[in-house]
Amino acid sequence: MTLKLSCALATSNDSHEHAAVAEDLGFAHAWFYDSPALYPDVWVQLCRAAERTKAIGLGPAVLVPNLRHPMTNAAAISTLVNIAGADRVAVTIGSGFTGRLTLGQRPLPWSYVSNYVRVVRQLLQGEQAEWEGKLIQMMHPPGFGVPRPVQVPFLIAAAGPKGMNCAAQLGEGVFTTSAVQDDRFDWNPVLVMGTVLEAGEDPGSQRALAAAGHGAAVGLHYAMEFGTADQLPGGREWMAAYADVPEAQRHLALHDKHLIAVNDRDKPFVNGQVLQAMGLAMEKAAWQDKLAQMEEGGATEVVFQPAGDNIPRELKAFADLLGG
Repeated sequence: MTLKLSCALATSNDSHEHAAVAEDLGFAHAWFYDSPALYPDVWVQLCRAAERTKAIGLGPAVLVPNLRHPMTNAAAISTLVNIAGADRVAVTIGSGFTGRLTLGQRPLPWSYVSNYVRVVRQLLQGEQAEWEGKLIQMMHPPGFGVPRPVQVPFLIAAAGPKGMNCAAQLGEGVFTTSAVQDDRFDWNPVLVMGTVLEAGEDPGSQRALAAAGHGAAVGLHYAMEFGTADQLPGGREWMAAYADVPEAQRHLALHDKHLIAVNDRDKPFVNGQVLQAMGLAMEKAAWQDKLAQMEEGGATEVVFQPAGDNIPRELKAFADLLGG
């Protein structure tokens, strides 16, 4: 198996330490989530990780364009490059899932994303770019940033034809939640969640639920946001758990502990049977089969998001799947 192994970290107070653990285990990249309503600032934590590590690749996955002015992200990328070196930095940008839904907003149009990526890349090249009808340029003098041009790869987090076209036009790869067979992409990191069970371990154990339950809940959250929850097994009953929340506040309840843990409304619906059915709690051989299928489907990098009370255990168990 030639898949590269990376991790996605739900950016926490300790994520810089978890990146160091991942580096010791041989992970290629540590990607940090960007969701300000849920997690500490992604750039602060990435810079802390850069100071704590020596070799592992670092970057956000996924930046949501409208959360920051393009100059702000260009300056942040430059800062991370100044600490870690350009060869360790990569940037993923998308139209927004959690980062926008937690604010009660829908994903951005791909035309907006495309323009945003172009402007950030122009700024990093040291060029003038137009934003909001005015010319802007990185003007940092020596000692206040790294010299331009700043050369780092960009990936686009995408699904659907418009997103894939954006990725093909503007990115060095595409970041997805399922493998993509598309000749336009040589770099396809694929996000996975779950936990590696010990031999004979019950998928409904407290440890397994803590480590993988968030992966089951996110499926419902996505389905409820986009109106397909009634198509899931038990989806109607699950939706009913949120029926007493006023619509104006529903997104706040729905994304409570999103990609961190299972919130109280979701707990009755997340059990070992669900984790097993969704392929989130499996023993080593089953996971290895799943990863082989991902590679056959076009994935070049598996991006594992650990959760639960023992992140180092989750990282090590996953690294062991690929002989790490």
